[in-house]
Amino acid sequence: MEKSGGAWRFDVTLSHDDTGWDHYADGWRIIDSAGNELGHRKLAHPHVNEQPFTRSLSSVQIPDDISEVGIQARDNITGWGGEIKMVKLK
Repeated sequence: MEKSGGAWRFDVTLSHDDTGWDHYADGWRIIDSAGNELGHRKLAHPHVNEQPFTRSLSSVQIPDDISEVGIQARDNITGWGGEIKMVKLK
């Protein structure tokens, strides 16, 4: 992740057992410590033969008083995952 001007860019790598259109990772989001969504990257298709894979999200506005955010993935069957990866902003 990097900050440019007042916005952040996040490059997130996911690994998911995509099986095709019936079950695949369909997005990830950036949240604050209270669970408020700060940014959301939708994934448009399965990545069956591309694991793990990295996708980016730019122009994410994060208030200056936030020093850590969470990254949470989702899939088209179970929704948002229970695991949230916390990352410190540099």
